[in-house]
Amino acid sequence: MRQPVELKKAYRLLNHGPTVLVSSAHAGQQNVMAAAWNMARDFEPAKVCVVIDKTTHTRALVEASGEFALNIPDRSLADSTVAVGDCSGRDTNKFEKFGLATFASEKIAAPLLGGCVGWLECKVIPEPHNQQRYDLFIGEVVAAWADSADFSEGHWHFPPGRARSIHYIAGGTFFETGDEFTVGK
Repeated sequence: MRQPVELKKAYRLLNHGPTVLVSSAHAGQQNVMAAAWNMARDFEPAKVCVVIDKTTHTRALVEASGEFALNIPDRSLADSTVAVGDCSGRDTNKFEKFGLATFASEKIAAPLLGGCVGWLECKVIPEPHNQQRYDLFIGEVVAAWADSADFSEGHWHFPPGRARSIHYIAGGTFFETGDEFTVGK
């Protein structure tokens, strides 16, 4: 049976793509924040969009550096995903506080986070109107990586017992990517 959804919660009907951890770096500073509002934007060149609120430390670092990374966490990082979203990197080194392992990216300065199932290194495509009015950043993906046990031949495949991407709903609630199925080949 169809039921109405409060308009202020309508985003939740679409907001179950993978949650990402946005990492950034500039002038010796690094930060990480959680972002549920992100999406693929284009194929060639590959582009993504992510909402980065103007009040965040990540936003300042992304604007200064012109780059960011999207890290796709699995369930083992769910607590950390909520935690990095609940405090400011202006006051806290989130990597140290939450014990987040990092490794160097190849094309940008922002660190990549260990324990994730995928990583996208991005350069900002300047769109000042969208960035200021909507907090929407478009990034060209300059390098992309995935755990080969979970992604190969251009597709996710989460075998039993393997980590799966997590999807934020609201209020600390997530779900994991479900089972794969194919139709009409």
